[in-house]
Amino acid sequence: MPSFLSNAGPVTVIVDTREQEPLGFNPDLVTAVRRALPAGDYSVAGLEQTVAVERKTLDDFVGTVMHARGRFYRELQRLETYTRACIVVEANIADVVAGRYRGEAHPNAVLGSAIAISVDFGVPVFFCSSRQITCRFVESYLLRAAERSVHWQKSA
Repeated sequence: MPSFLSNAGPVTVIVDTREQEPLGFNPDLVTAVRRALPAGDYSVAGLEQTVAVERKTLDDFVGTVMHARGRFYRELQRLETYTRACIVVEANIADVVAGRYRGEAHPNAVLGSAIAISVDFGVPVFFCSSRQITCRFVESYLLRAAERSVHWQKSA
């Protein structure tokens, strides 16, 4: 059984070297290692080409989808080739609708961009209400991906 599975001890999560504020995972479940990733901010050791999570603050998400669209769409094109990939925004949809972010982007444009990413690229965008919830979500997502990856490899 591969060493990244949770029943073999903590899962090794790769944190991209460009991630400026890494999430603090439960050390009983996750061993975090900093290394450059081809896409995303977080992955699982051994699954760097198939599993990725891109984390964004709301301000960063808005700035990226409104002003750095070309660069971000290239990232999305990489992520859409992954078996499991998602974008996690440290905010909830109510924050988007209320315009609780920097910039002049209309909330409908921001929400429309999130929907377009999910539909056009097949990369779901999850809104998590706080950094703490984001951390728990990303940790759980990566642990589940590590656990289920054995099934993907058998069907490939």
